[in-house]
Amino acid sequence: MALSLPIDPEANELLHRNALALVIALVLDQQVPMEKAFSSPYVLQQRVGHELDAAELAGYDAEALVALFAQPPALHRFPKAMAARVQEVCQVLVERYDGDAALLWADVADGPELLRRVSALPGFGKQKAQIFVALLGKRFGVTPQDWRTAAGDYGDPGAYRSVADVTDADSLRRVREFKQQMKAAAKAKTAGG
Repeated sequence: MALSLPIDPEANELLHRNALALVIALVLDQQVPMEKAFSSPYVLQQRVGHELDAAELAGYDAEALVALFAQPPALHRFPKAMAARVQEVCQVLVERYDGDAALLWADVADGPELLRRVSALPGFGKQKAQIFVALLGKRFGVTPQDWRTAAGDYGDPGAYRSVADVTDADSLRRVREFKQQMKAAAKAKTAGG
């Protein structure tokens, strides 16, 4: 089942056909609504004027890239930091995967290897890496042996924990409810501890 977010259909289509767009969306998926994070690669592509390319973004003038991210509407609430992070990720993709983001998950032996590869990207801590592994498995058919185990709770079938579980408006609502419950629990724990 494909990823289907309530964003511009062309933005959804870009996420399905361009692995770099998908990676960039995951990079941006923090401290903004997921619709913003997952539609921003499409907006970035429009601003660049052609298909996103990891080698181009890796070597892009840093100030010019920040300007692309900051141009209204900004691609993220922290355009300078996120432009730098996207550039760092693209540099790793160029160095390790010849600039082809799909090679990040191509030919992995198993889920733990996939998790290690994703975790090696700048800004991908354990949780974000597990979400990405779950997203690849649940929505993009990248299912090496033990991928669900590597994805942790995010790999559970029938879960509503992350973007990996969004297929329609109802699943989006359920994911949002889960996230709100987790925030409330964390806040209560901090207040009580």
